[in-house]
Amino acid sequence: MTPPLVSIICLCYNHAPFLHEALDSVLAQTYPNVEVLVVDDCSTDQSVSIIETYVQRHPQIRFIRHTQNQGNCASFNEALQLSQGEFIIDFATDDVLHSERVSRQVEAFLQLPASYGVVYTDAELIDEQGVSLGFFYNRAVSGKLSPKPATGDVFAEVLGRYFICPPTMMMRRRVLEELQGYDPALAYEDFDFWVRSARHWQYHFLDEVLCQRRMHPHSLSRKVYQKGDKQLASTVKVIQKAQKLVRTPQEKEALKARIRYEARHAYFTTNYPEATELLNLLEQEQGMTSVYRILQLLTRQKVPLQFLRRWYHRWKYGHIAA
Repeated sequence: MTPPLVSIICLCYNHAPFLHEALDSVLAQTYPNVEVLVVDDCSTDQSVSIIETYVQRHPQIRFIRHTQNQGNCASFNEALQLSQGEFIIDFATDDVLHSERVSRQVEAFLQLPASYGVVYTDAELIDEQGVSLGFFYNRAVSGKLSPKPATGDVFAEVLGRYFICPPTMMMRRRVLEELQGYDPALAYEDFDFWVRSARHWQYHFLDEVLCQRRMHPHSLSRKVYQKGDKQLASTVKVIQKAQKLVRTPQEKEALKARIRYEARHAYFTTNYPEATELLNLLEQEQGMTSVYRILQLLTRQKVPLQFLRRWYHRWKYGHIAA
């Protein structure tokens, strides 16, 4: 019996320094039924020539080369339409897959009910030179992980906090088809995908380290919560979508917590238009407190208190809370 086909969609934009290691890791998968699609989104470095070398040596790779930059979401959607796999991996070509990655996640999927749409794992974090920076989850001596992973119905969890390392996900194709892929109007895909998919599909955490996530200054994750961050506008749109999906009091409280978190960061990074929108959303959700009314006033007056952000991070770094 032929095992399910897995499509690895490799997204590249100026990843030349990391491409060899990334593509080698894809081709080294022990799983026997994989298709590989590579999209270059108009790189300005040597990425295209490197990819073309791989295509010559490995003609099974399908290469899509853009002449205009379209962004991650549109690039992924294009490859998704051309792919045929029952399961999908969205793979940035500055990251690295462990050789057992596909095999272990497919094995997990096959043991789960059909209601599960995503399997995610732990990841090792590495720098530009490939030096280990630790892991996504901190592990206490007792074995407890932080942030705490969630399994099953995770809708309220994805609203209220960050606990998934995006490149570790394997997704069931049917989930992406129901959502019609990623939303190309957004600057990033993760939060939107989690909210829309978790409303109808369950998630499973597989407690293994099956990839390396590259942390470098040009990655999208390093640009979030900076002055002029374009991702914040997308976050506002996702929260507006989430408002229509919330069903329970627990989910409503999680949504308020998310809005408060994003509003604080928008304000402290002087992204005042987004902070204003977020505080208006908080008001709609009847989640305003005296603290956030003060924050609303400071935002309207564009009073710069960025020094408080450093204090805030020391006080409650990495948490989303009221």
